Amino acid sequence: MKAGNPSKMTKEFLEKAAYARDFHPNIAADCAPGVEVAFPREFPEADHLVQCVQGSVPEFIKGTYYLNGPARFGIADLSYANWLDGDGMVCALHFGKNMRLVNRYVRSTKFETERQSERPVFRTFGTGFPGSQLNRLKNGLESPVNVSAYRFGGQLLAFGEQGLPWVLDPDTLETQGQFTLQGRLNEASPFSAHPKFDAETQEMFNFGIFFSAQSPRLYLYCFTPNTLRYRRSIPLPYPCSVHDFSLSRRFAIFYLSPYMLDIQSLLHKDQTVFSSLQWMPERGSMMIIVDRSSGEIAASIPLGQRYCLHLINAFEENDTLMVDLLEFDAPLYGEYQPVHGMFQNVTKGDPVRFVIDLQERSLAGRIQMECSSSPDFPATDPRRIMQPYEDFWMLGISSSGRDGRKFFDQLIHGNWSRSAMDIYQSPPLRYLSGEPVLINPADSEESIVLCQEVDVTEKTSYFLLFDAKSVKSGPIARIAAGQLMYCGFHAIFHSEA
Repeated sequence: MKAGNPSKMTKEFLEKAAYARDFHPNIAADCAPGVEVAFPREFPEADHLVQCVQGSVPEFIKGTYYLNGPARFGIADLSYANWLDGDGMVCALHFGKNMRLVNRYVRSTKFETERQSERPVFRTFGTGFPGSQLNRLKNGLESPVNVSAYRFGGQLLAFGEQGLPWVLDPDTLETQGQFTLQGRLNEASPFSAHPKFDAETQEMFNFGIFFSAQSPRLYLYCFTPNTLRYRRSIPLPYPCSVHDFSLSRRFAIFYLSPYMLDIQSLLHKDQTVFSSLQWMPERGSMMIIVDRSSGEIAASIPLGQRYCLHLINAFEENDTLMVDLLEFDAPLYGEYQPVHGMFQNVTKGDPVRFVIDLQERSLAGRIQMECSSSPDFPATDPRRIMQPYEDFWMLGISSSGRDGRKFFDQLIHGNWSRSAMDIYQSPPLRYLSGEPVLINPADSEESIVLCQEVDVTEKTSYFLLFDAKSVKSGPIARIAAGQLMYCGFHAIFHSEA
């Protein structure tokens, strides 16, 4: 693919940085010039061969990379305000003799209803309009199915917040219907976008929040590929937003942040979810540790007044539980809007390891790894899930702490035994997105990290491959998508023998 004259194109974009302030007058400065290119109103679907245009793809990479994320940011005269609003699209990058890229919208209830109506119908996370509808069964959002995708029981499942996942064809990404596990689940079942998997037992765990001012509850689910093993109901101290959780051999671990949802405001005042959320740090954050076998709370531990969106990993050593996560000073959802001017006031965040004494049911230690890049989308080696480990990877924002809109432009490799981080810094006018994914051969410690890049000068995207232990050295391979790709959220790699 011909890139043109980079220096000329870079200069042109830098000269046009004022466009962002014209488009969104509340942007005081611009630390992400040209990022609006990465967020057009809608992305096309595609199915075509792609090629490596720099370096070479290691021979052991055989399988498929899946990425889910928001890709349609409005319909008719309505434009969405928040990154979380966009209708979900899943892409599949198939590695083999030839590399093939497929990307398709998830044909969710929301997507199909609005496509056929040719108008907005359902309220979104951050955008409301007169007459907007909620899901009639659970009195919540009709999910845009735009957060994650996972393989389970031979199926590819696309997930959104608080709604059932959708089954996709793993090769073509054609939508095949909602995942109900032979009718054991229905649309009223609260369901998160972050399931966890135990490779040894072949179980999938997930959760959902029942928002109620009087009796808020968390539902914990355990599945085998063919059945729902159990659904447990766990009382919560307050109706808080919970996006993610972690799993160890014996426990499911939840970090509760006092980011409270006023469900009455959402139901009766036509507010969005975002406008119905309120940060109340005085209520305090806490960790609840739930026994996987019984569904009973094994420990409830106060943690201060910070916020957690994503967890990294958890593992047990004798009577000690290690819980690793990203902890912030305040919630992040407000930084996802306006879409062309995100992260203007993004808060500080760090990787943190909590050491839990299981006998005393108390916090025995807290290890904080300083990071100045407001990191997010953490990932680790899938072979080390629920086991002791050292390395993890995440995206970062180099201009964190400065005024103006920003976006992810760093790939960060952290290690719990080393204080210094291994950081790849993108060149100007190139941005990163999508959870970093680790790819490794079954019989070796050799590892590759894959993440997505958008080049706003070329108005196209790439998939970058890095040596997992030395991302600072830059990509060892660059695969041309052949088109501009949406900035995705969560990704996986499914290996094939």
